Amino acid sequence: QVHLAESGGGLVQAGGSLRLSCAASGSIFSVDEMAWFRQAPGKQRELVAGITKSGRTRYADSVKGRFTISRVNAENTIYLQMNSLEPGDTAVYYCQADVVITRGRSPVSRWGQGTQVTVSS
Repeated sequence: QVHLAESGGGLVQAGGSLRLSCAASGSIFSVDEMAWFRQAPGKQRELVAGITKSGRTRYADSVKGRFTISRVNAENTIYLQMNSLEPGDTAVYYCQADVVITRGRSPVSRWGQGTQVTVSS
């Protein structure tokens, strides 16, 4: 079993900051890319930011320059530093990881339960 534990969501005023964290644990051989997605009410889930083991990152255009994803490989943990938050960033944020459970096997996708981020105007 693989478990992704998210934390750090909450309510913040526009212009404020939050930091999300996600730790993967359980039967893990290695973890490839880890990412944050978000889903606002009535909208599809979308990629916010992703980071590989080597540290290569990618971001949605809407968060570039405001959000920063980072990773601690030894702890299978990622962080999302969110600055200059806007009401449009309000959503449930989900952690996703491509986990190799057994050496030599293909990675499988695992998701966290989600954490609510609400930005008030």
